[in-house]
Amino acid sequence: MTVENRFSAAFGKGRPSLVCFITAGDPNAEATPAILDALVEGGADVIELGMPFTDPMADGPAIQEANLRSLGAGTKTADILKIAGDFRARHPEIPLVLMGYANPMTIRGPEWFARECAKAGIDGVICVDIPPEEDQELGPALRDAGVSLIRLATPTTDAKRLPAVLEGSSGFLYYVSVAGITGMQQAAQTSIEEAVGRLKAATKIPVAVGFGVRTPEQARKIAKVADGVVVGSALVELVGKHGADAAGPVRELTSALADAVHSAR
Repeated sequence: MTVENRFSAAFGKGRPSLVCFITAGDPNAEATPAILDALVEGGADVIELGMPFTDPMADGPAIQEANLRSLGAGTKTADILKIAGDFRARHPEIPLVLMGYANPMTIRGPEWFARECAKAGIDGVICVDIPPEEDQELGPALRDAGVSLIRLATPTTDAKRLPAVLEGSSGFLYYVSVAGITGMQQAAQTSIEEAVGRLKAATKIPVAVGFGVRTPEQARKIAKVADGVVVGSALVELVGKHGADAAGPVRELTSALADAVHSAR
């Protein structure tokens, strides 16, 4: 199944999709595969795998701590790519997205990174700190390698800038529902509904909403209007609490979130 077909299948089931995030190598690279499998078993439709970084400026305390745990365990880019490749072999139909920051993605050159993503079966990349105006830093290499560049829209993305965000974007559009860091607050439902309506009027690619979504009830409300709901910090906190034994609790929360999202309409 091709990259675009995996995304189309994930978002084309006639219901909203659940997008789940964990940090690669947290608590260590050996534990990550079982946690990824738990997300799939719990009903995640798309998985975001965070690339640990020393200065994750968009992330709140939970994901910052996960980054530190992963880096402290010695996680390298090669480990992340191996985790991704092994995941693709086990789960050929689940879209896998790498989410992170420019430095680890571009330090060896964008062509190298894009080529390695494609070899590992990674479907898409979210780079938090490369704006659309600097697309040439990574976008062309990813597109040439057949890897989707997934962009972020925010509450401050106005009608003038939105076309630049959408240009060259594919897979899905990630709407960051609050102006701030991950996991710390949630936007009002009315503002989410207004933003999703505006974005869906401007693009045919799916719109997934994240930042601040922690409970099944919150996820259900967002899923009534969005194509997808992204949950990260709540899952990462379970990994922080349970460590290498996190697969069970992660599966349980993912299942509750999936039930809420999939039955929202």
